[in-house]
Amino acid sequence: MILIADGGSTKTNWCLINEAGRKILFNTEGYNPYFSDSAYIEKSLHESLPENLERAKINEVYYYGAGCSTDANREIVASAMRKIFTQAEIQIGHDLLASCRALLGDEAGFAAILGTGTNTCLYDGHDISLNIDSLGYFLGDEGSGSYIGKKLLADYMKGFMPEKLSQIFFDTYKLTNEDIFDHIYNKPLPNRFCASFSKFIYDNKDQFKEYSESIVDYAFTAFFENLVVHYPNYKNYRLNCVGSVGYSFRDVLSVVADRYEMGIGKIIRSPIDDLVNYHLNKRK
Repeated sequence: MILIADGGSTKTNWCLINEAGRKILFNTEGYNPYFSDSAYIEKSLHESLPENLERAKINEVYYYGAGCSTDANREIVASAMRKIFTQAEIQIGHDLLASCRALLGDEAGFAAILGTGTNTCLYDGHDISLNIDSLGYFLGDEGSGSYIGKKLLADYMKGFMPEKLSQIFFDTYKLTNEDIFDHIYNKPLPNRFCASFSKFIYDNKDQFKEYSESIVDYAFTAFFENLVVHYPNYKNYRLNCVGSVGYSFRDVLSVVADRYEMGIGKIIRSPIDDLVNYHLNKRK
């Protein structure tokens, strides 16, 4: 049996291909080795994998994860996986490579992730040929859910958010400025905390259209200015994108891309279906 996974910082999408060739989909939380160690990942998998999953019968695991861009980080994840899937050959790759394979298959092009975090690259049809580091939650991740969330929280805390929307925000989350500071500086996974508020923007985008679009436009403009335009001849490529933020706000993303004279290609919420098909086609 084969297990294929696409892991973001918030959620991991899994697909088991059993002996009969049937696809079985399920989810766990996300595992970013910059924020979670092997012990945490192992414990979480023990608790969240389906009870009826026959782990000993799985002989191949292909896991693509956020933060799995270095040998050291890949080993953090692999160490946990080896203790869970004891009979399997484990292959750990970067989630950006998963996005490339899902979006482009064997074709060359430009691929991006716009989810909890951000990443971008040029893909040669086999591997990533150029990647400008997004620098993560603290120093970059422009255009991501965490970037949008940070801007939203800053507006709320400074009193810049429209008054009625600010009241809706408080009624929804019951957060004071002190609570927000505590979550960001004292509690684990601050990137995931900030990213969670991109949903608030989405849920209120019709009632507060001007403000919502300005926040998202601000984030996507920063995405282009700090990442996309620095790729050689970027206008010659189409913007192919994976992630809940890019997918949910694809109308604004299209407007910003047009402003930078870059066409829009394939935009999908999750790469798992296309990624599974990629691996199955490679086995034929």
